[in-house]
This record gives sequence, structure tokens and C-alpha cells, in this order.
Amino acid sequence: MEKLQGKKALITGGSRGLGKAVALALSKEGVQVAITGRNESSLQETVKEIGNHATYSVFDISNQQDVKNSLEKLQVDFGPIDILINNAGISAFGGFLEMTEKEWLDIIHTNLLGVYYVSKAILPSMVERKCGDIINVSSTAGLKGGASTSAYSVSKAGLISLSESLMFEMRKHNVRVTTLTPSTIASDMSVKDLKITDGNPEKVLQPEDFAELVLDILKLNKRALLANASLWSTNP
Repeated sequence: MEKLQGKKALITGGSRGLGKAVALALSKEGVQVAITGRNESSLQETVKEIGNHATYSVFDISNQQDVKNSLEKLQVDFGPIDILINNAGISAFGGFLEMTEKEWLDIIHTNLLGVYYVSKAILPSMVERKCGDIINVSSTAGLKGGASTSAYSVSKAGLISLSESLMFEMRKHNVRVTTLTPSTIASDMSVKDLKITDGNPEKVLQPEDFAELVLDILKLNKRALLANASLWSTNP
């Protein structure tokens, strides 16, 4: 079992929901945490809650130059990243003919290209140091399309392919890349924004469940790599 104490983690979309739960869980293991997002006040509140010298960076992951500039600075100020959790994402449901081109492309740019931009900025250091963990948060929606989910499903399906390709490419550098495809979790997005679940803690997956899985993956002996995993509510 790997010890996480003293490692440095970057979690995109880390101010709420799954990202926040993972950030808190990692901090409790002695990991120094940096979170990203677009809402500075929300990031500040979460960093204060995390404690343990946590920090944040404000940028939009769909903007390549913004990502490049922000992460260059973060890696100088915060240090090299050992753990990258590509969690940030957006969602909107709508018919293929009804959804605007801008809405469609915004989802692709954030959920797919955003992961590409962030990973491109962080991976060189991991490859140079011959170590690192990347966990990409996709969705069961990426495994199967559905009515009114075309943009979201495409973005998450693309992420699965990107993540799997990176896994095969990076393992020779001792960098582990894992793809997670959780089903509906009681996050702010699913409960408040999309209203696709009531978030009943007795039945529906909670962010803490997801964070527990992430910790288990990161603690695997370095000789072991979990390529992908799906997490479901038992009986929602």
C-alpha cells in the first residue's frame, strides 16, 4: 500500500461536489492540495475548510492559454504535481436539434478539451520524474448515449478514449492513468442544477463514496494499475 503523506495533488473543479470531497479526503491523508475553478470566493471557502496549506488557482479549463499560464505559475509556487484529478465538468440536457451550437461546444470544450489542456500542462513533470497518478472522471453517460444527452455523452465518451490512450502511453513512464465512470452521485450538479436525483443519502451515491474509491486507487502498490472502474448506487 502506497503512503500519500507529503504528496501534492491538483483537483480541477475542486470547490464543490466530487472535487471538494476528494480534496478533503486527500488532505486528511496528509496530501497538500491545490484546487481549481472559476468562482474565486467558492475556492477560497473550500481552501479554508481544507486547511493544511491548501491553495487554489482561478481559471477556465476550456481556455487553453488560461490553463497554460495558470498551471505554469502554480507549479512554480506550489511545486510539482504528484496526483492530478481531472474532475471539472459541466452538463446540460437537450434535444440534438434544440440545443444551440454554443451549448454543445461548451460541453465538449470543458469536459474533453479541458482535460487535454490540463494533462498536457502537468504530464511533462510526471514523465521527467518517472512517477505520478492521473484520475480522469468520466461518467456512465460516456459508456452509452441517451436521448437529450448527446453533447454530454460525446464529451464523456471522448474522455474515456483519451484516458485509455494515455494509460497505455504513460505506464512506461511509471505514470498511472485511471478512468472512472461513476453513475449519478448526489452532487450539486445532479441535485440542484440538473435535478436528476433527490440525493437521498440512504440510497444514492454520495461524494464521499467517490472520494473513498479515489483514495483506494491511489494507495495501490505502484506495481498495480487500475485502468478503469464504474461506481453505482446499489438500489437507488
